Amino acid sequence: MFAAALAPAGQGGADAIAVTTATTATTATTATTATTATTATTALNADAAVRVSEAAVGRRIGEHTLVDRDGKAVRLSSYRGKPLLVSFVYTGCFQACPAGTRALHQAVRALETRFGTGRYNVVSIGFNQPADSPAAMKAFAAQNGIDLPHWSFLSAPARDVEALTGDFGFSYTATAAGFDHVLQVTLVDAEGRIVRQVYGGEVPADALGEPLTLLLANRPLPLQSGLAQLIDRVRILCTVYDPGTGTYRVDYSLALEVAGGMTFAIAMFLYLLNDRRARRAARRSSQA
Repeated sequence: MFAAALAPAGQGGADAIAVTTATTATTATTATTATTATTATTALNADAAVRVSEAAVGRRIGEHTLVDRDGKAVRLSSYRGKPLLVSFVYTGCFQACPAGTRALHQAVRALETRFGTGRYNVVSIGFNQPADSPAAMKAFAAQNGIDLPHWSFLSAPARDVEALTGDFGFSYTATAAGFDHVLQVTLVDAEGRIVRQVYGGEVPADALGEPLTLLLANRPLPLQSGLAQLIDRVRILCTVYDPGTGTYRVDYSLALEVAGGMTFAIAMFLYLLNDRRARRAARRSSQA
């Protein structure tokens, strides 16, 4: 599992997968380099993808102009004033992008019962150009049953894709089957600053609800604990692409290693604690 889920998706017949992707960037703050859909590259490196993604936290998003489903130009800065949830997709993806979008939709609908409608905005951005045209994004939204007034589906101009994805810390690379890419939802505050990355193909409502509650109250978000970061990493690393089937599967090896390590640590703690108690009891007995 990675701290971000990755998805080789299938334009050539293979399905998208929820596996974290990485870039070959030499520093954590370097923007991911876009590749063309026709060029197959090596798989993304998970650790690098996580570093690129987390390095974006605290960054103010630059000025980018995109195109909505009706062909109208939309500036990302026009969403300022409210919290914003941002995801990247490509419409040729058969599994990870649609599944992740539907999971985000379920989370957003659940959050409406807590916050109401219109307290924040949601944006899904198509990064595979020219395939992710306004018409393709419109069809993608309809196919996944999403018709919310505060959720926009936008196309990124080809010339702006690299800078845009770099701003968000979104890593992807072309493969023979489509793209490997990070599955992440980026939380942006009302001032246009990235405050949290949420990873994985499934987006729990509470993973978005807690930071949104703080953002809507104009309160700063606390740093994520080491345990939360570990859970994120496991969620990403445990989903891997199976080239034999062209789909993704869950790899429990890391989770088992983590569980085994924690079990060993707990067992050692209990052993030392019991040994200490036994020694104290023996001393008291000898002194009596």
